Amino acid sequence: NLSTVSEFVFVGLSDAPEIRLLLFVLFLLVYLATMAGNITLLGAISTDSHLHSPMYFLLGNLSLLDLLCPTITVPKMLEALLLEHKKISFSGCLLQHFSLIAVVGTEIFLLAVMAYDRYVAVCQPLRYPSIMSTKLCAQLALGTWATGLLNSLLHTSLVFTLPFCGPNKIQQYYCDIPPVLALSCSSTRSRELVILVVAGVLGSSACVVTMVSYIYILLEILARSSPGIWHKAFSTCGSHLTVVCLFYGTTICTYVRPSFTYSPHRDRVVSMLYGMLTPLLNPIIYSLRNKEVKCALKRVISEV
Repeated sequence: NLSTVSEFVFVGLSDAPEIRLLLFVLFLLVYLATMAGNITLLGAISTDSHLHSPMYFLLGNLSLLDLLCPTITVPKMLEALLLEHKKISFSGCLLQHFSLIAVVGTEIFLLAVMAYDRYVAVCQPLRYPSIMSTKLCAQLALGTWATGLLNSLLHTSLVFTLPFCGPNKIQQYYCDIPPVLALSCSSTRSRELVILVVAGVLGSSACVVTMVSYIYILLEILARSSPGIWHKAFSTCGSHLTVVCLFYGTTICTYVRPSFTYSPHRDRVVSMLYGMLTPLLNPIIYSLRNKEVKCALKRVISEV
Protein backbone atom coordinates (compact mmCIF):
# COMPACT_ATOMS: atom_id res chain seq x y z
CA ASN A 1 0.00 0.00 0.00
CA LEU A 2 3.02 2.30 -0.32
CA SER A 3 2.81 5.16 -2.82
CA THR A 4 5.62 7.18 -4.38
CA VAL A 5 6.32 10.47 -2.63
CA SER A 6 5.47 13.42 -4.90
CA GLU A 7 6.29 16.20 -2.43
CA PHE A 8 8.24 16.80 0.76
CA VAL A 9 7.39 18.78 3.87
CA PHE A 10 10.00 20.78 5.77
CA VAL A 11 9.99 20.64 9.56
CA GLY A 12 9.64 24.27 10.64
CA LEU A 13 12.12 26.11 12.79
CA SER A 14 9.32 26.90 15.25
CA ASP A 15 5.55 26.37 15.60
CA ALA A 16 4.98 29.37 17.88
CA PRO A 17 3.55 32.30 15.81
CA GLU A 18 5.47 35.00 17.72
CA ILE A 19 8.76 33.10 17.35
CA ARG A 20 8.11 32.51 13.65
CA LEU A 21 7.57 36.22 13.06
CA LEU A 22 10.74 37.10 14.97
CA LEU A 23 12.75 34.54 12.99
CA PHE A 24 11.24 35.80 9.73
CA VAL A 25 12.34 39.39 10.45
CA LEU A 26 15.80 38.25 11.62
CA PHE A 27 16.52 36.01 8.62
CA LEU A 28 15.08 38.53 6.18
CA LEU A 29 17.43 41.21 7.53
CA VAL A 30 20.39 38.81 7.34
CA TYR A 31 19.46 37.83 3.78
CA LEU A 32 19.07 41.46 2.64
CA ALA A 33 22.37 42.41 4.29
CA THR A 34 24.07 39.46 2.56
CA MET A 35 22.67 40.51 -0.81
CA ALA A 36 23.66 44.16 -0.29
CA GLY A 37 27.19 43.32 0.88
CA ASN A 38 28.03 40.90 -1.93
CA ILE A 39 26.38 42.98 -4.68
CA THR A 40 28.33 46.05 -3.48
CA LEU A 41 31.58 44.05 -3.44
CA LEU A 42 30.88 42.69 -6.94
CA GLY A 43 30.12 46.20 -8.14
CA ALA A 44 33.38 47.53 -6.71
CA ILE A 45 35.44 44.73 -8.27
CA SER A 46 33.82 45.06 -11.71
CA THR A 47 33.93 48.86 -11.95
CA ASP A 48 37.18 49.82 -10.20
CA SER A 49 40.28 49.37 -12.39
CA HIS A 50 42.48 49.06 -9.29
CA LEU A 51 40.75 45.75 -8.53
CA HIS A 52 41.16 44.20 -11.99
CA SER A 53 43.68 41.60 -10.81
CA PRO A 54 43.62 37.79 -10.31
CA MET A 55 42.99 38.06 -6.57
CA TYR A 56 39.91 40.23 -7.01
CA PHE A 57 38.67 38.25 -10.01
CA LEU A 58 38.58 35.17 -7.77
CA LEU A 59 37.03 37.23 -4.97
CA GLY A 60 34.30 38.30 -7.40
CA ASN A 61 33.54 34.63 -8.07
CA LEU A 62 33.33 34.06 -4.31
CA SER A 63 30.87 36.95 -3.94
CA LEU A 64 28.73 35.50 -6.74
CA LEU A 65 28.64 32.14 -4.94
CA ASP A 66 27.76 33.92 -1.69
CA LEU A 67 24.82 35.52 -3.49
CA LEU A 68 23.60 32.18 -4.83
CA CYS A 69 24.00 30.08 -1.67
CA PRO A 70 21.41 31.81 0.56
CA THR A 71 19.14 32.58 -2.42
CA ILE A 72 18.70 28.85 -3.00
CA THR A 73 17.41 28.14 0.53
CA VAL A 74 16.41 31.30 2.41
CA PRO A 75 13.36 32.46 0.36
CA LYS A 76 11.68 29.07 0.85
CA MET A 77 12.48 29.20 4.57
CA LEU A 78 11.02 32.73 4.83
CA GLU A 79 7.89 31.53 3.03
CA ALA A 80 7.51 28.70 5.54
CA LEU A 81 7.96 31.07 8.48
CA LEU A 82 5.51 33.69 7.22
CA LEU A 83 2.87 31.66 5.36
CA GLU A 84 3.42 28.24 6.95
CA HIS A 85 3.78 26.83 3.43
CA LYS A 86 6.32 24.12 4.16
CA LYS A 87 5.77 21.88 1.13
CA ILE A 88 8.08 21.47 -1.83
CA SER A 89 7.56 19.27 -4.89
CA PHE A 90 9.86 16.34 -5.61
CA SER A 91 11.30 18.13 -8.65
CA GLY A 92 11.63 21.37 -6.67
CA CYS A 93 13.52 19.53 -3.93
CA LEU A 94 15.79 17.91 -6.52
CA LEU A 95 16.56 21.29 -8.12
CA GLN A 96 17.22 22.94 -4.75
CA HIS A 97 19.49 20.07 -3.71
CA PHE A 98 21.44 20.13 -7.00
CA SER A 99 21.88 23.91 -6.92
CA LEU A 100 23.04 24.03 -3.31
CA ILE A 101 25.55 21.18 -3.58
CA ALA A 102 26.91 22.73 -6.79
CA VAL A 103 27.42 26.11 -5.11
CA VAL A 104 28.93 24.65 -1.92
CA GLY A 105 31.25 22.36 -3.89
CA THR A 106 32.35 25.18 -6.19
CA GLU A 107 33.13 27.40 -3.20
CA ILE A 108 35.27 24.70 -1.58
CA PHE A 109 37.37 24.38 -4.75
CA LEU A 110 37.47 28.15 -5.30
CA LEU A 111 38.88 28.72 -1.81
CA ALA A 112 41.67 26.25 -2.64
CA VAL A 113 42.43 28.18 -5.85
CA MET A 114 42.47 31.43 -3.85
CA ALA A 115 44.95 29.86 -1.41
CA TYR A 116 47.23 28.97 -4.34
CA ASP A 117 46.91 32.56 -5.61
CA ARG A 118 48.06 33.85 -2.20
CA TYR A 119 50.98 31.39 -2.22
CA VAL A 120 52.18 32.71 -5.59
CA ALA A 121 51.72 36.33 -4.43
CA VAL A 122 53.83 35.83 -1.29
CA CYS A 123 56.38 33.22 -2.41
CA GLN A 124 56.80 34.15 -6.09
CA PRO A 125 56.02 37.90 -6.16
CA LEU A 126 58.19 38.69 -9.23
CA ARG A 127 56.67 35.85 -11.26
CA TYR A 128 53.12 36.48 -10.04
CA PRO A 129 51.89 38.35 -13.17
CA SER A 130 53.20 35.64 -15.50
CA ILE A 131 52.01 32.68 -13.39
CA MET A 132 48.55 34.04 -12.48
CA SER A 133 47.75 35.24 -16.00
CA THR A 134 44.27 36.24 -17.08
CA LYS A 135 43.95 33.02 -19.08
CA LEU A 136 44.97 30.81 -16.14
CA CYS A 137 42.62 32.62 -13.76
CA ALA A 138 39.71 32.13 -16.16
CA GLN A 139 40.61 28.44 -16.57
CA LEU A 140 40.88 27.92 -12.80
CA ALA A 141 37.57 29.67 -12.15
CA LEU A 142 35.85 27.71 -14.92
CA GLY A 143 37.37 24.51 -13.55
CA THR A 144 35.99 25.15 -10.05
CA TRP A 145 32.47 25.76 -11.43
CA ALA A 146 32.63 22.68 -13.68
CA THR A 147 33.90 20.46 -10.86
CA GLY A 148 31.22 21.77 -8.52
CA LEU A 149 28.48 21.06 -11.07
CA LEU A 150 29.75 17.55 -11.86
CA ASN A 151 30.12 16.76 -8.16
CA SER A 152 26.56 17.94 -7.55
CA LEU A 153 25.25 15.93 -10.50
CA LEU A 154 26.76 12.77 -9.02
CA HIS A 155 25.43 13.44 -5.50
CA THR A 156 21.96 14.40 -6.75
CA SER A 157 21.66 11.32 -8.97
CA LEU A 158 22.72 9.07 -6.09
CA VAL A 159 20.15 10.59 -3.72
CA PHE A 160 17.12 11.18 -5.93
CA THR A 161 17.15 7.89 -7.84
CA LEU A 162 16.37 6.16 -4.54
CA PRO A 163 12.73 5.11 -3.93
CA PHE A 164 10.73 7.39 -1.61
CA CYS A 165 7.48 5.75 -0.60
CA GLY A 166 6.85 6.47 3.04
CA PRO A 167 7.54 9.47 5.32
CA ASN A 168 8.07 12.78 3.54
CA LYS A 169 9.00 15.15 6.39
CA ILE A 170 12.49 16.58 5.90
CA GLN A 171 14.18 17.37 9.21
CA GLN A 172 15.71 20.55 7.82
CA TYR A 173 14.62 23.87 6.26
CA TYR A 174 15.91 22.86 2.81
CA CYS A 175 16.62 19.68 0.80
CA ASP A 176 19.96 18.51 2.15
CA ILE A 177 21.66 15.14 1.65
CA PRO A 178 21.40 13.54 5.15
CA PRO A 179 17.71 14.30 5.88
CA VAL A 180 16.59 13.32 2.36
CA LEU A 181 18.54 10.04 2.48
CA ALA A 182 16.85 9.28 5.80
CA LEU A 183 13.44 9.24 4.04
CA SER A 184 14.27 6.57 1.46
CA CYS A 185 12.44 3.26 1.85
CA SER A 186 15.41 1.20 0.63
CA SER A 187 18.93 0.62 1.87
CA THR A 188 21.14 3.66 1.37
CA ARG A 189 24.39 2.22 2.73
CA SER A 190 26.19 1.74 -0.60
CA ARG A 191 25.20 5.19 -1.87
CA GLU A 192 26.17 6.81 1.41
CA LEU A 193 29.58 5.17 1.05
CA VAL A 194 30.03 6.57 -2.48
CA ILE A 195 28.92 10.04 -1.35
CA LEU A 196 31.24 9.90 1.66
CA VAL A 197 34.23 8.75 -0.43
CA VAL A 198 33.67 11.31 -3.21
CA ALA A 199 33.07 14.16 -0.75
CA GLY A 200 36.04 13.03 1.33
CA VAL A 201 38.44 12.82 -1.63
CA LEU A 202 37.40 16.12 -3.21
CA GLY A 203 37.09 17.95 0.11
CA SER A 204 40.40 16.65 1.45
CA SER A 205 42.14 17.47 -1.86
CA ALA A 206 40.95 21.08 -1.61
CA CYS A 207 42.02 21.19 2.05
CA VAL A 208 45.46 19.80 1.20
CA VAL A 209 46.01 22.42 -1.51
CA THR A 210 44.97 25.13 0.95
CA MET A 211 47.10 23.80 3.81
CA VAL A 212 50.20 23.24 1.65
CA SER A 213 49.86 26.76 0.21
CA TYR A 214 49.78 28.28 3.68
CA ILE A 215 52.61 26.08 4.95
CA TYR A 216 54.80 27.40 2.12
CA ILE A 217 53.65 30.95 2.89
CA LEU A 218 54.59 30.49 6.57
CA LEU A 219 58.00 29.04 5.65
CA GLU A 220 58.63 31.94 3.28
CA ILE A 221 57.77 34.46 6.00
CA LEU A 222 60.07 32.73 8.50
CA ALA A 223 62.91 32.60 5.95
CA ARG A 224 62.73 36.31 5.12
CA SER A 225 62.38 37.66 8.67
CA SER A 226 62.33 41.22 7.32
CA PRO A 227 60.68 44.14 9.16
CA GLY A 228 56.94 44.33 8.63
CA ILE A 229 56.76 40.98 6.80
CA TRP A 230 54.26 39.51 9.26
CA HIS A 231 51.92 42.47 8.92
CA LYS A 232 52.15 42.42 5.12
CA ALA A 233 51.54 38.67 4.94
CA PHE A 234 48.60 38.85 7.32
CA SER A 235 47.02 41.69 5.36
CA THR A 236 47.47 39.61 2.20
CA CYS A 237 46.28 36.25 3.55
CA GLY A 238 44.39 36.94 6.79
CA SER A 239 41.00 37.54 5.18
CA HIS A 240 41.16 34.41 3.05
CA LEU A 241 42.38 32.24 5.93
CA THR A 242 39.48 33.44 8.12
CA VAL A 243 36.95 32.59 5.40
CA VAL A 244 38.56 29.19 4.83
CA CYS A 245 38.30 28.26 8.52
CA LEU A 246 34.64 29.33 8.67
CA PHE A 247 33.54 27.59 5.49
CA TYR A 248 35.61 24.39 5.52
CA GLY A 249 34.86 23.72 9.18
CA THR A 250 31.08 23.91 8.78
CA THR A 251 30.78 22.10 5.43
CA ILE A 252 33.07 19.22 6.41
CA CYS A 253 31.16 18.85 9.67
CA THR A 254 27.94 18.53 7.63
CA TYR A 255 28.87 16.32 4.67
CA VAL A 256 32.05 14.34 5.32
CA ARG A 257 30.67 11.96 7.94
CA PRO A 258 28.39 8.90 8.12
CA SER A 259 24.62 9.43 8.19
CA PHE A 260 24.16 7.65 11.54
CA THR A 261 25.82 10.67 13.18
CA TYR A 262 23.13 12.95 11.72
CA SER A 263 21.45 15.17 14.31
CA PRO A 264 18.58 17.35 12.98
CA HIS A 265 18.90 20.12 15.54
CA ARG A 266 22.70 20.35 15.43
CA ASP A 267 22.86 20.13 11.64
CA ARG A 268 20.25 22.85 11.30
CA VAL A 269 22.49 25.21 13.27
CA VAL A 270 25.65 24.18 11.38
CA SER A 271 23.94 24.59 8.00
CA MET A 272 22.91 28.12 8.94
CA LEU A 273 26.56 28.92 9.62
CA TYR A 274 27.77 28.08 6.11
CA GLY A 275 24.46 28.82 4.36
CA MET A 276 23.74 32.23 5.89
CA LEU A 277 26.44 33.49 8.25
CA THR A 278 29.49 32.86 6.03
CA PRO A 279 28.02 34.60 2.93
CA LEU A 280 27.14 37.55 5.19
CA LEU A 281 30.60 37.75 6.77
CA ASN A 282 32.72 37.22 3.64
CA PRO A 283 32.32 40.73 2.14
CA ILE A 284 32.71 42.26 5.62
CA ILE A 285 35.92 40.29 6.31
CA TYR A 286 37.47 41.15 2.94
CA SER A 287 36.49 44.81 3.03
CA LEU A 288 37.69 45.37 6.60
CA ARG A 289 41.05 43.65 6.04
CA ASN A 290 41.84 45.16 2.63
CA LYS A 291 42.66 48.82 2.01
CA GLU A 292 42.16 48.57 -1.77
CA VAL A 293 38.66 47.10 -1.33
CA LYS A 294 37.75 49.76 1.25
CA CYS A 295 38.86 52.56 -1.10
CA ALA A 296 36.97 50.98 -4.01
CA LEU A 297 33.82 50.61 -1.91
CA LYS A 298 34.04 54.26 -0.88
CA ARG A 299 34.30 55.28 -4.54
CA VAL A 300 31.32 53.08 -5.50
CA ILE A 301 29.16 54.37 -2.64
CA SER A 302 30.07 58.02 -3.38
CA GLU A 303 29.00 57.57 -7.02
CA VAL A 304 25.59 56.14 -6.09
